[in-house]
Amino acid sequence: MKMPVIFSGHGDPMIALRDDEITRTLAAVGRQFLTTFGKPQAILAISAHWYTVQGTLIQTSASPPQINDMFGFPRELYEVRYPAKGSPELAARVQQILGAQVSVDNDWGIDHGIWTIFVHMFPAADIPIVELSIDRNITPAGAFETGKKLSALRDEGYLIFGSGNVVHNLREVDWNNPNGTDKTLNFNQKIIDAVTAGDAEKIISYEKIPDAAYAVPTPEHFLPLIYCLGAAQGDNAMVFNNVCNLGSMAMTGFTFS
Repeated sequence: MKMPVIFSGHGDPMIALRDDEITRTLAAVGRQFLTTFGKPQAILAISAHWYTVQGTLIQTSASPPQINDMFGFPRELYEVRYPAKGSPELAARVQQILGAQVSVDNDWGIDHGIWTIFVHMFPAADIPIVELSIDRNITPAGAFETGKKLSALRDEGYLIFGSGNVVHNLREVDWNNPNGTDKTLNFNQKIIDAVTAGDAEKIISYEKIPDAAYAVPTPEHFLPLIYCLGAAQGDNAMVFNNVCNLGSMAMTGFTFS
């Protein structure tokens, strides 16, 4: 069975410890995925937090470390463990698909863009994970084309998963605002409309959308969605966690199948 593609917003790292509407939805999405498609061979994870200047990198380690790439949070967050294994087989397949575009680097691991979501979505930590970095120099169109190349993995039992945020502006975060600003809400809705309509070109050209400079001041949290769109190959999108919070954050996620 052809695996779907999933993109999820991850927000601030404390989501790992929360029990709320967002985390319960993540858990429900994970359960539904496993019930419908079964456990994948492994997950190719594209996280906003592995944003590299050396080009596109891939992990080949059978035991990638958990990366606590966040600072100033309560001790309990750093005690969360997500002991997933790696998949050298998936890494080798990605190298075969992407060729000279990708290089091996095992200095990274499973960062908080992934494990803070997976503790809810796949709590058993029994699915191997391989992270693929985001090339700092890639264009949105280049990310889309890379996703298209990787879509072949879906027919081989691999889940492609992207983690970022449709809206992510740390400079405008308001910790006392449980909702989104008008700019956040407007941009988030335009992206939802484009994704569900299958309008990939509008999302690739997201900088033309009003409020894009506010919603996406830097591209690393938005690009995982574009990789996922390429991998989705025009499949129908289902929206989950259509929630904006902290003023300038959107937790919106999509499953493509």
